[in-house]
Amino acid sequence: MIEARDLSGGYGRRNDVVGPVSLTFADGRITVLTGPNGSGKSTLLKLCCGQLKRSGGEVLLERRPLDSLSRTEIARAAAYLPQNRATPDIAVENLVLHGRFPWLGYPRIYRQKDRAAALRAMERTGIAGKRKKRMAELSGGERQKAYLAMLLAQDTRSVLLDEPTTYLDVAHQLELEDLLFLLKREGKAVGVVLHDLNLALDCADAMAVMNEGRLLFFGPPEKALSSGVLEKTFGVRILPNRRYGFSLR
Repeated sequence: MIEARDLSGGYGRRNDVVGPVSLTFADGRITVLTGPNGSGKSTLLKLCCGQLKRSGGEVLLERRPLDSLSRTEIARAAAYLPQNRATPDIAVENLVLHGRFPWLGYPRIYRQKDRAAALRAMERTGIAGKRKKRMAELSGGERQKAYLAMLLAQDTRSVLLDEPTTYLDVAHQLELEDLLFLLKREGKAVGVVLHDLNLALDCADAMAVMNEGRLLFFGPPEKALSSGVLEKTFGVRILPNRRYGFSLR
């Protein structure tokens, strides 16, 4: 579980990009962050896992202040997949093994259980068949699957994903949704940034709507839908649809 209390922060001298924000990524629940581009969603995720230094408030990770934890302790409790990543010139299986770093002792030698965890993660994301290929040889969607496998191999209680549907076609987006539900059933706290409102409303147990660094709404997705906050924030009309529930105009 990750809990943000009156959390504020940003980049360098711009320490007020986000905040104050209070919300919880609860165990066994999928919390979706949504909002227009530049609304602070990515910044909030980075603040919640210690990738950025906060300027106010606090973050609790597994009920312990984030500031009191070492980087290794944080990495063993929370995994974070950023939106933008470089493509390293390594094999897929080696990338996925990087997710095991927080669990290695010294010297950093992979054990059989680390390799087993990496293989299991690749099988779950459907990339095991290409584990010997180099990252540069993969399509954008395949690379995304490899990074998701690295995240799973880290084996944390909390998982934060920043726009994981990037580069994924419709079929693979549905596979991702199934993976999110699986993590939820395993009792993990899942926080995910999504722009697709159909996908967001379908998988969210709680929804956080942001704009201009401020949290406009945090609660059940059906209330986000009925309150009008989504229409106001995105500047669209949400119409009833008997087959699909709603449509955007």
